[in-house]
This record gives sequence, structure tokens and C-alpha cells, in this order.
Amino acid sequence: MSKQNNGLTLFKSGTVVTMDPKVRNLSRGDVLVDDDRIAAVGVNLQADGAEVIDATGSIVMPGLVDAHHHMWLGVMRRMMPDVDDLFAYIGVVAETLGAHYRPLEMYLSTKLTAVASLDAGITTIIDACHSSRGPEHTDAALDALDDTGIRALHMVGAAMDKKASAAHLPTDLSRLAGNWNQGDGLVRVGLFGQLKLDWWKVARGLDMRILTEFIGDLAKLGPEFAEAGVLGPHNIFNHCTRVPQQTWKLLADAGVNVTVNPRSDALFGFDDESFAYQQAIDHGLTPALGIDLDTAFGSDLFGEMHALFGQQRSAMRYRRFRGEERVPAPISVDAVLKAATVNGARAAGLESEIGTLTPGKQADIIMVRTDGVAVFPVTNAIGTIVQAVERSDVDTVMVAGEIRKRAGRLVGVDVAKLTADVTASRDYLLEVSGYRPDLFGSSAAAKAAA
Repeated sequence: MSKQNNGLTLFKSGTVVTMDPKVRNLSRGDVLVDDDRIAAVGVNLQADGAEVIDATGSIVMPGLVDAHHHMWLGVMRRMMPDVDDLFAYIGVVAETLGAHYRPLEMYLSTKLTAVASLDAGITTIIDACHSSRGPEHTDAALDALDDTGIRALHMVGAAMDKKASAAHLPTDLSRLAGNWNQGDGLVRVGLFGQLKLDWWKVARGLDMRILTEFIGDLAKLGPEFAEAGVLGPHNIFNHCTRVPQQTWKLLADAGVNVTVNPRSDALFGFDDESFAYQQAIDHGLTPALGIDLDTAFGSDLFGEMHALFGQQRSAMRYRRFRGEERVPAPISVDAVLKAATVNGARAAGLESEIGTLTPGKQADIIMVRTDGVAVFPVTNAIGTIVQAVERSDVDTVMVAGEIRKRAGRLVGVDVAKLTADVTASRDYLLEVSGYRPDLFGSSAAAKAAA
């Protein structure tokens, strides 16, 4: 999507949460945007000719960052809402349905997830695509991201089903880097490389970030990962549940990025009371939040913030009540919001560009209303964001200075057409696969037709 010069936009008279310790929060203040950049944060700002957005009774804050999401699952929303068996899940989404994905399904799923994310105040997303069946599928996903105007890091990875070929990887990375990682576009490409060090070498040669999904008792890091230069800030490790302490030390010493998915990690039973988020914090890392799955959840980072707050306190109190000493302190709402903004920006390699309302940074800004009956009165702004606000309260969404949602409505999105296209795509998958989900029953009741 080409960038248009927007001139000046002024968010006026809102409660401003900057997430930057050097730029003070304001109980009543303004944020001035010049083209795609934040020009100023202050009180009673003046800008002749600016488009003024009245932020009275609203909170103006950085856009949320969803640091891990399999966007290609969009057409399978809530198909397996209570699955707790990882391999049963893979059997359905990869072997049964994913094996029939055309580039069209990649495009529609990715577009649906991107649009829903924007609607919920998510301005940046790390797209963990473990279904890159071929160059055409990858191009379709990237086109969908570009068409919606969301900021994204699309991680190209081998498809999980046995019918898929990965012969185009990692060689296709060079083409993709040339097409997407040059200039100042909103969409970039990285590698979903798991533990394939030969793939990692290609990605590092192209200055790409590398994503690995990591569950400690399902995967191990051998001694080769401790060699100089193998691990570093270019790595993103997701889940990081039940990881041995020596592995945590290796990750911390290398300065990798860690992302956690509170609802998904609980759904599959990946985590325990050691709690991956807390382990990362204890080792000096800055974990970010991801949603992970549309098959159970959707594009709602507020839900992940709620889950993180509750799960951390539950896990730490369990450790305290059973007699453990030196248990970490209960999490704060400020730490939760950092995980959904600042830490996510760092995981994507964009901390110098987004994540805070800092003059000079990209204008990725959301405005949330606080006049709803479930929200007012506001006595703690960050507590309101983390504990009370929902997607329906997101009034305005701006990405790189472009308005993507205004007055509670998405801009430039034909929702009726998207609904029809996505429904037809889902019905196609069910028809060709023979899979029959139960509309009212457990996800375990769904089955393939005989």
C-alpha cells in the first residue's frame, strides 16, 4: 500500500500514555502527527491546518504489538476452541485442512486476521507462518498484509503437513528480502526457521530475524547453539515453556527475544507454575505478548493482557503458598502494557521506530474511549487499558500516519465482501477435506467424513 502524505493530524485533549520514561504522561494533552511521524507530545499544542481528532474522554497511546500470531489460520476461527492435544490440533489444521490451502486461503486468512487486528488496536504483528507451501502462498500472504496497511513481520516457514514440500526454502528468502526488506515499507520478511541451522545461516546473510517455537521438553538446544554468533538479538523464541535453567541462561546471555502466548500456552498445557514470562523476566529478558491462534481465540490482545495478569499472579502465589522462598513479586499493570507495546516492538526489531509515543518515531497510535459504562470513571489510566478496555472501545487506529479505524469503524474495508469470501473459503476447505466440525459440540467431536 503506497504511503500518502497526510499533512498534520492533532489528537487533542486526551489522556496521553506515552510508554516512554523520557516523555511524560499527560492527564490532558495532545499528540501531533506530521505525515508518518510523531512531531510532538505536549499540552495545548497548536498546528495550523491540522486535522483535529477530539480525544476528550479518551486515552491516546501507542498501538499494540501482537508478537506472535499464525495469521494463516484466519478462516478456521474457533474451529478447535478447547483442544488440549497439540498433535490432534496439528492433525486438523495442518494435515486435514491446511494441506488443501490454495494461495486464496492464505490471502483471505491473512487479510481477515490483519483487519481484525487493526479493529482491536493492534498496529504491528509478527506473522508466524508455518504454512509457506510455496512462493505463491507466501506472496499471497504478503499481499494481504500490504493491502490492509498493518505493520507486519512475516516469518516464512515450512508447512507442517506431510504433503507439503519445503524445496523452495531457504532459497526463496533472497527473492523475498529483495522485494520486501528494502526501503521503508510496513511489511518485512523473516524466517520461521525452528532449529535448522543451515536455514538460519541463509537468513542471517540476508539480515533477517529468525523465529523458533520452543517448548523445553519437546526440543533441546545442542552445544552448537552455544557457539559464538549463532544466537543473538536476531532470534525470537516463542512459548519458552518448561525450559531448563541452563537453556534460559544461554538465551539470556545471547540476548534473544522471547514471546509468550498466555491463553494458548494454557490451552495446550505447555506452561507450569515456573511460568515462562516470569522466567524470562528473572533472566533479564523482556518478554512480549502474542495471541497465537485463531482456531481457539482471535485478534484480541486485551485478552492476552488479562490472561498474563491473572496467570502470573496465580503462578507466583501458588509458589509462595507451597513454601517457596524469594518468589517474584506480583505483576503490575504497567509491566503487562509494556509486554503488549514496548517489548513487542523490540521483538520485531522496531524499538527505534514504534512502541512508544516519542517524537520522531512512527505514528502508530490508537485512541480508546473511556466513556463506556464498563470503563468510566478513569482513576488509573494504565489499569483502565489493561483491565477494562475492550476492542469495542477502540475508536481510532493510525499506522504510520494513516487512519485505519475512525469513530469505531474500519476505514476502507468492505466487511460484507470479506465475510462472503472468508465463508466461501472455509466451506471449500470443509468440502475438499471432508472435515465436519460440530457447531454446538466440543472440538473433540469434529471428525473427518468417512
